[in-house]
Amino acid sequence: MARIVALDFGLKRTGIAVTDEMQIIASGLATVPTLDLLEFLEKYFSEENVELVLVGEPKQMDNTASQSEVSIGEFLKKFAEKFPQMPVKRVDERFTSKMAVRTMIDSGLSKKKRKDKALLDEISATIILQTYLYK
Repeated sequence: MARIVALDFGLKRTGIAVTDEMQIIASGLATVPTLDLLEFLEKYFSEENVELVLVGEPKQMDNTASQSEVSIGEFLKKFAEKFPQMPVKRVDERFTSKMAVRTMIDSGLSKKKRKDKALLDEISATIILQTYLYK
């Protein structure tokens, strides 16, 4: 089997999570500046066997798309041009940031570490991946 990669896309930075090759465990991988995301993925795809990329789909409570969906759409066009053979699925990411904060609190991280936005994005990507895996 191959890995699945999940992205918590943001305008400034993107959290990335991956599965193991058996697609059992979801783990945070990194948070990268969004401007460097395609380059990071190109390197990662060349080193690891990846069969699917999940991208968070931000929705409002009434199920309409959030404002960041425009930026995600632009990214997905560039992604499809660069990686035409790589399948992409969207995963509802409502409440992932709140769940990530709760995870940080429950794991005993200090207030200072909980303010680390990069860690929050990585945990959010992991939650997106877990949502997909455990459906």
